[in-house]
Amino acid sequence: MQPLIDHARSFRKQSADRPEEFARLAEGQSPQVLFITCSDSRVVPALITGARPGELFELRTAGNIVPPHTSAQPTSEAATVEYAVEVLGVADIVVCGHSHCGAVGALVRGEDLTAVPAVRDWLAHSTPRPEGAVEDPAVTEAVQNHVLTQLLRLRSYPCVERRLADGRLRLHGWFYEVHTGSVLTHDVRSDSFEAL
Repeated sequence: MQPLIDHARSFRKQSADRPEEFARLAEGQSPQVLFITCSDSRVVPALITGARPGELFELRTAGNIVPPHTSAQPTSEAATVEYAVEVLGVADIVVCGHSHCGAVGALVRGEDLTAVPAVRDWLAHSTPRPEGAVEDPAVTEAVQNHVLTQLLRLRSYPCVERRLADGRLRLHGWFYEVHTGSVLTHDVRSDSFEAL
């Protein structure tokens, strides 16, 4: 914890050297992208994209799961998507899965999650179970299939559906390789993940 505290202290000093940059952030935000990804500590959206403060609106969930849209039981995830689309007017939504994902790996391998009931119940949102090779430690195919499922889920959100229909919103499926730093994007024409 101490290195993080030390950095926070030095960050404060560094930010004092750029008062106009930070003053602009206090005026509000206008990100162009909602970036949905896993809570995994190895996945750092600003590091992957080079985004500066205010450029990405982030939604981090275990396994980058987008739960089904239900107006009867609103979720934090649904509120974040709705706010990003309706209030902030993001032009793009990226769902970014990653290699070596513990959540998707647990689903693919059918692991017993009795000891972590909240995790088990959250992962139940990811039905159908992602298809992929059980023996692949990177769970590449399964994560890529899982990303596509989350994109389909997003399409069921009324605000997303409306913006897609009128051309004001685009959806993107990404796959980040933790072990190489490579980012692949889903190409709709070839229905495959290709280098970005």
